[in-house]
Amino acid sequence: MADATTILLTTADGRPLKAALATAQSRAKRRAFFLVLPLLIFVLLSFLIPIGYMLKRSVEHDGFSGAAPNISAWFAANPDVGTHDVPEAAFAALVKDLAQMQTDRSSGMAGTRINYTVPGTISLFKAGAREAASLTAPFKESLLAQDPEWAEPRLWAAMRAASSPYTAEFYLVAADRKLTNDGWAQGGDKERIYVYLFFKTFVVSGIITILCLLLAFPVAHLLATLPMAKSALLMILVLLPFWTSLLVRTTAWIALLQEQGVVNDMMVGIGLLGNDNRLTMMYNMTGTIVAMTHVLLPFMILPLYSVMKTIPPSYARAARSLGATSWTTFRRVYLPQTLPGIAAGSLLVFILAVGYYITPALVGGADGQLISNLISFHMSKSNWSLAAAIAALLLAAILLLYWVYDRLVGIDRLKLG
Repeated sequence: MADATTILLTTADGRPLKAALATAQSRAKRRAFFLVLPLLIFVLLSFLIPIGYMLKRSVEHDGFSGAAPNISAWFAANPDVGTHDVPEAAFAALVKDLAQMQTDRSSGMAGTRINYTVPGTISLFKAGAREAASLTAPFKESLLAQDPEWAEPRLWAAMRAASSPYTAEFYLVAADRKLTNDGWAQGGDKERIYVYLFFKTFVVSGIITILCLLLAFPVAHLLATLPMAKSALLMILVLLPFWTSLLVRTTAWIALLQEQGVVNDMMVGIGLLGNDNRLTMMYNMTGTIVAMTHVLLPFMILPLYSVMKTIPPSYARAARSLGATSWTTFRRVYLPQTLPGIAAGSLLVFILAVGYYITPALVGGADGQLISNLISFHMSKSNWSLAAAIAALLLAAILLLYWVYDRLVGIDRLKLG
């Protein structure tokens, strides 16, 4: 009698069963891959490539190196020469580049690149380019006679850093560092704006997250415990803001909270405030917090509801039947079971709040601006590379927060709805 382990199992058409199963699994994997391929392409084009380009721009800027090849080559050939006593050869290379800049009309671009770390150098480069053709050897004396600022060590340090299209100095600027004659140092009190805005953004986002949690918890509990007909109606009201433009919702808060708005008029009408003592709730941090809390509240309600809906009511009844008070039942039975929803909702609201810029821009005024508004400003009007560096730091902070969430709660327990 043959050993059972030697019997070869085959399909109806005589193919080995193991090979047939492998072929079927391979075909299923290919089918699944082609089904998700459009989504992968969309994520690549709209998410990964833009982020990669942003990270590249945060360390790349060829505004000076492309316009000044001679001085850039001199810096590359003399990496150990200091910036406090620059030799004649460096000035000769610089004058040659300035003359070419005048011909190419690129002095403004080169000066703008240096101006990012040494303010006020755009006019210096434009003036130097205009006079470069008339300068004679020794070029160091001729250029310093034109403007003594050409001898500034920090200027030469900035040009050395900009002589390569790749640099980390935008991250230093984003960390409120300032280039001095002795190197990079912490800026003065009035020059430290980026770290302050980072701190302010995270504090405001934390406040908004807490407010959303306090407001969303009872609403989500009500949604989870009401009969289905009433719960469905209330859920429509929760989702209704998603059907309204964010711009419209934000503008509505301007009408409500401004000094001549609905809220102040009501309080004046019932005598709580005098007409000359209206509250200033718009174009400041108060308006930003109120409007953003309203906008982000549904993102807290939905994760909480998804978790609360799965909690059996019998748990609370059993706790009360054993003598627990309502507070003890909530604290020791109900609340621990809602923690995945609390963590997921808080993470979602906090991350969204950190990146918001439309609402703070419209209702925040100068006092209610966040780091995202500064990123938007630099991207549209100032320095793309600095904006990319600030955005990269913000991305790193968010990824760190995500990692902390994974360590404390576990990403496998994430429940968003």
